Amino acid sequence: MKTPPRLQPLVEEGLIDEVMRQLMSGKEATVYVVRCGDEIRCAKVYKEANQRSFHQAVAYQEGRRVKNSRQARAMEKGTRFGKKMAEEVWQNAEVDALYRLAAAGVTVPTPYVCFEGVLLMDLVTDAQGNAAPRLNDVEFDHDKALQFHAKLLREVILMLNAGVIHGDLSEYNILVDEQGPVIIDLPQAIDAAGSSVAASMLERDVTNLANFFGTFAPELIGSQYGKEIWNLYEAGTLTPDYPLTGKVPAPTEPVDVDAVINEIEVARLEEEDRIRRQLEQQS
Repeated sequence: MKTPPRLQPLVEEGLIDEVMRQLMSGKEATVYVVRCGDEIRCAKVYKEANQRSFHQAVAYQEGRRVKNSRQARAMEKGTRFGKKMAEEVWQNAEVDALYRLAAAGVTVPTPYVCFEGVLLMDLVTDAQGNAAPRLNDVEFDHDKALQFHAKLLREVILMLNAGVIHGDLSEYNILVDEQGPVIIDLPQAIDAAGSSVAASMLERDVTNLANFFGTFAPELIGSQYGKEIWNLYEAGTLTPDYPLTGKVPAPTEPVDVDAVINEIEVARLEEEDRIRRQLEQQS
């Protein structure tokens, strides 16, 4: 196919030898299958901020810092330079998270480089070598659903122990290769130690998993794995093989009203994004 303009710089730099086809296009990015020497990889082309539907809310940006004070001030003021820097921080967050998680043993695509707003990484494939399907497109029975749910909880724990929370985990950003689930789409990754809403984000990610797999294994609906995982994390006793129960004691502390309001707003934005992804899948 004809080389898209955004990929031309990577071709000129010798990072890509051939653009083979478009794999998918969403509101945040367009992904192409490319050839790099003898390797088949994918190139994720991030869309400009004004073309994306994902909300770069304070909840996602909190904890992300730039070392240069001039850059930080420009980002706060929203100048043209500041917006450019914010875009770079947004894009580099995914690259940084991928490297960090891969080192921690989390199943994610191997990243190679982020250049001119394009992330070059491994293409996740199924047993036949075709692009791997999303979790949402895979058939499950009761036992397989429980197996995948347990695997993904372990991935969430590995991520959390590496200091990372996905922040938008659902059946739409998990691929399934011949070995099992592969977690993708991490530009909104949250620093577990640097975000005031880390606990609620983690709980929402885990609840999304329970709701999806609960369609096939109803006993997962209403489980409290997210709260349980966070409590163990705070206590310093969380390990990937900890025997989770999905249950936690009822809270006795006063309710933090501001935190509840913030969680409701974040949930509203997530629901808008979930509906948008469903419509994309249907179109």
